[in-house]
Amino acid sequence: MESPVFEEIDPADDCDCPGCAHWRRVLPHSRTGRFPGHPAAHRTALVVAAVTSAAVAASAVPAVAAPSAQRPAGPDVPAGEEPATPQGKRAPLYGPGGRATLPAGLVRAPAITRADIIERARNWVTRKVPYDVASYEADGYRQDCSGYVSMAWRLPANEWTGSLGKYAERITKDELRPGDILLFHDASSPYGGSHVVLFGGWADTARSRYVAYEQTLPHTRRKTTPYAYWNNSARYVPYRYKGVTDGAAGAGTPRPAGRTPFPGVAHFGPGAENEYVAELGRMLVARGAGRFYPTPPGPRWTDADRAATRAFQEAQGWRGAAADGLPGPLTWELLVAGGGRDIQSGGSASVTAGPSSAPSSHGVPGYPGRAPFRPGAVSDHVTRLGGQLVKKGFGRYYTQGPGPRWSEADRRNVEAFQRAQGWRGGAADGYPGPETWRRLFLS
Repeated sequence: MESPVFEEIDPADDCDCPGCAHWRRVLPHSRTGRFPGHPAAHRTALVVAAVTSAAVAASAVPAVAAPSAQRPAGPDVPAGEEPATPQGKRAPLYGPGGRATLPAGLVRAPAITRADIIERARNWVTRKVPYDVASYEADGYRQDCSGYVSMAWRLPANEWTGSLGKYAERITKDELRPGDILLFHDASSPYGGSHVVLFGGWADTARSRYVAYEQTLPHTRRKTTPYAYWNNSARYVPYRYKGVTDGAAGAGTPRPAGRTPFPGVAHFGPGAENEYVAELGRMLVARGAGRFYPTPPGPRWTDADRAATRAFQEAQGWRGAAADGLPGPLTWELLVAGGGRDIQSGGSASVTAGPSSAPSSHGVPGYPGRAPFRPGAVSDHVTRLGGQLVKKGFGRYYTQGPGPRWSEADRRNVEAFQRAQGWRGGAADGYPGPETWRRLFLS
């Protein structure tokens, strides 16, 4: 028997476990090594069994590629790398035997806000609705790509890529906003080669990548995608639903001229310091968040920015992960366009600024995640960590009192504490994880 062959197995880019979701949110550019990896990532042994020459001659055995080899590499990936997404024909809700649909040729586009479109799209992502061209959800929408867009737009029937254009108008790439679609209708293979995705906002300032919501195998997903798509990129056409509005700002509110497009999530959160943070603060103040800022908003990210952002998100009716205090494409879009609801006076206790508003992570109360503890980060969480290290007797590397800027002294003190727990190797790297935090703050 030949020697075992070892190969690194990585999770899919769109893995939505809590760990991967958190790290994609705060450190999206992970290929350089900052990304700590999927909790389940491990080195797997692929044992290649020896086969007789007679068996090989009798039948060719197809090689099984590692999952990472199937991952699309970019916009020029040939067709077939992404899952096939056949679709059904135009049909009533709940299918051919369901409720009566509109007569052929009659189009009705019910009004809906961009925020509602994205919220409806997120609902299927959260529930991981299985992809199935012959099945229908409880609300009557078909579980394929065009049924998904029909659901998000709240259309009165299950449309397909050949009819969605009747409910929309063609736009340019520069006009794309959350809630619009990118439509590829293949006349040569209308039910097997066509596809449509929902545009969730730009993922970078170069507008080369965007957040796509789509119904595909094995279930609904939200994934950063190269423009216009992984394959057949030149054949995807941007469309805008005719019934879309911008909420409180009214229907068809244009983007103010000269305003900045969403720069990407990497520009916000603990340790961030840039012009986009300052612009975010100014827009939030204009929408009623002034009480969260004891001083005018600046370029350094603070707890006030997070509390103000969360207050704006909650004013839209969002809860849970949709109101985490970190701006995504839709939050930014509503602020830039003047859409959505303003922050009301008073507000909830959950958006009070200060260290007490630090989110929990990994089920550990008060643990803010790893982002505040990376080189160059400045955060009240670093000061709080340092104070607890000193209190526990692990402050020997501080030449002066702990401060808000993460330093080598912080890392060495954390490492000393971790080693005192009996941990070695990667478990004692000096960066506080959820278990380090939990043990440090035990009374």
